[in-house]
Amino acid sequence: MDKGILAVADKVKKEKKKPGRIRKFFSMTRLTGFLLLLGLLAIQVVNPYPLEFMRNKTFDMYQRAQPREVISRPVTIVDLDEESLATIGQWPWPRSTVGDMVANLFRMGAGVVAFDMAFPEPDRLSPSKIADNVTGLDAALEAELRKLPSNDEYFANIIKQTRVVLGQAGFDREIEDQVHRPPVKKSIGFRGEKPHRFVPILPSLVRNVPEIEEVAAGHGFFSLFPETDGIVRRVPTLFQFDNNIYTGLAIEMLRVATGRRTILATTNQNGVQSVAIAKGLVLPTDQKGRVWPHFSKHDKAKYVSARDVLSGVVDPAMIKGKLIIVGTSAVGLLDIRATPVEGTLPGVEVHANVIESVVDKAFLSRPNNMNGAEFLLTLGAGLIMIILVPMIGAKWTLILFALIAGGSGATSWYLFSEQKLLFDAGFAMISTLGIYVQLTYMGYAAEEAQKKQVRSAFSHYMSPALVERLAEDPSGLKLGGENRSMTLLFCDVRGFTSISELFDAEGLTKLINKFLTPLTNVILNRQGTIDKYMGDCIMAFWNAPLDVENHEREGCISALEMIDSLVEVNERLEKEAEEEGRPHIPLRIGIGLNTGVCCVGNMGSDQRFDYSVLGDPVNLASRLEGQSKTYGVTIVIGESTYKNVQDLACIELDLIQVKGKTEAVRIFSVLGDDKVAQKPDFIQYAEHHAELLKAYRDQQWEKVREMIVSANQMIDGLKMEHHGLYDLYEERMQDYEKNPPGADWDGVFIATSK
Repeated sequence: MDKGILAVADKVKKEKKKPGRIRKFFSMTRLTGFLLLLGLLAIQVVNPYPLEFMRNKTFDMYQRAQPREVISRPVTIVDLDEESLATIGQWPWPRSTVGDMVANLFRMGAGVVAFDMAFPEPDRLSPSKIADNVTGLDAALEAELRKLPSNDEYFANIIKQTRVVLGQAGFDREIEDQVHRPPVKKSIGFRGEKPHRFVPILPSLVRNVPEIEEVAAGHGFFSLFPETDGIVRRVPTLFQFDNNIYTGLAIEMLRVATGRRTILATTNQNGVQSVAIAKGLVLPTDQKGRVWPHFSKHDKAKYVSARDVLSGVVDPAMIKGKLIIVGTSAVGLLDIRATPVEGTLPGVEVHANVIESVVDKAFLSRPNNMNGAEFLLTLGAGLIMIILVPMIGAKWTLILFALIAGGSGATSWYLFSEQKLLFDAGFAMISTLGIYVQLTYMGYAAEEAQKKQVRSAFSHYMSPALVERLAEDPSGLKLGGENRSMTLLFCDVRGFTSISELFDAEGLTKLINKFLTPLTNVILNRQGTIDKYMGDCIMAFWNAPLDVENHEREGCISALEMIDSLVEVNERLEKEAEEEGRPHIPLRIGIGLNTGVCCVGNMGSDQRFDYSVLGDPVNLASRLEGQSKTYGVTIVIGESTYKNVQDLACIELDLIQVKGKTEAVRIFSVLGDDKVAQKPDFIQYAEHHAELLKAYRDQQWEKVREMIVSANQMIDGLKMEHHGLYDLYEERMQDYEKNPPGADWDGVFIATSK
């Protein structure tokens, strides 16, 4: 472990000792959050088109989810439909025909008749126009035609006797040959400020011919101005042309129907507030004087065909007492619109929706204070995130955000569905989510930077799993040496000298890497730490510098998995040997494991030191690895390790006094995992081996020999290969028969080699 590790640990400690709550509160993360919040609030105040678009789409979604239910039908639409055009002829019809239709409507009891169209030019089918345009007429017939009244006069005479509202069209662009006539009589009054600076100005106006315009009961704009995305959401009640204020078609119809001479527009410094038609008929508007109808789905029940009106076969109940709008659903007449609830809807039905919303009090409203409420929601929710995310973490604040978003969304829906108020919580929630993500990312980035420091400092000394644990909690690092209970592992390749003679220096290096890599991966995957490589030998340990639960078991399971990993390595090496035409010697390893209290920490000089371990248990683990070949087994473990892995398939090997030790130690071998230990055949074998070992220590040599035969048969049945253990016992018994150990022999064997 190098000085970089000390620096990381010191930094971790200093972070915990930083004074100043105010300085800590106004961290870089929070300051960035404040700046982001200010920027989002500025966007909300400016209200650019994308924000307005998003808000409108939210309100569209509400209307699609809950379109207005048609309760009453005060309006009937006389439809210039395809059937009418096919029967009577293409539009425009003679004004005399239109006049007859109006007369029929009033004979059936119509309340008001309005036209969702204009008559800007004299009727070209009037008798005098025919006399002008047809050549070859005799003088008498021409004179008679010129004496007849024009179709416009005929139409005007009918309008004069009834309550008809003529339509006017406004354009947002200049049109050629614009005629500026004196305005028709005023039908609007003002309360408060005049609305001229708020009401949309129309550069052009298409009016009706003077003969019929002068006798009409009312005049209203039928123009609809879709928003940028082509959807009609809001319908103007007021228009401005030549500095004069005019009313919309639906508003003018209601004025005429209620017998009022004027309507009243209320305006303050924020814009138009409302348009009052009569007592109880007050329309809330936005600052530009537009109403926001709660649209219904397309309603065919309010339509009658103009053909049926002219022929007199229409149901009288559809006409009597109704407000009649003459319009068209014919595609060729180009009056098809899109609304929040319908992709295609005849424009005339939009005006019907306005009147129905007035009668049923179903207007949507977005008071000016809604902007302030939405601003405060963005501010409040953003501040909560800025304060709490660094304080309580991302998980809990995400739950809090979900509660705030859910509550805000539910409130927005409640206000729409129950109060008909339009409140947009969408931008506030998107802003809050953006702040949450920004704060979480910055916290994550800072944490990752600290983790990167830890990984960089410790990756050469610890397993990746332990490095990650330490990176997650750097406070777990303790500097300097400390005593810990640890499990040590030594692994060495048997007969490596003979194997190395088959390769040159480069080939030998590649060979070592090929088998050390899988063995190392096994250790690291089991939370072990590689202490060092010594040629073909590996030294590793568990439970330092961080705790590893059941480290004895992790070490033994690692040893078993290392044996398994060599199978694939040997298969690959054998194939390579065949391809290169050289002999193949399978790799076999011996492993020793021991557990005990060791001193672990920084070992070395002032200029260079490593994180390593010292202690008698380390030396014993190395000696046990050396004894694995002697005892004919792959894994040898000490008694302290065995005490914590008795659920594995283990057998006792011997009492041995290893070289360099004055006391005997009991050693064991691990032959398989817990699944092997639970097999009935192994249980029988382990009991038999224990009896054999007792007879051996009791110096019952003949009995031991008989039991060895059975033991070898059991080993074959279990597909194990440690027959060398019993060969060792036989060799020793032969020696003891020549040189008896004595009656007081305690069964200890004194090793003379490492």
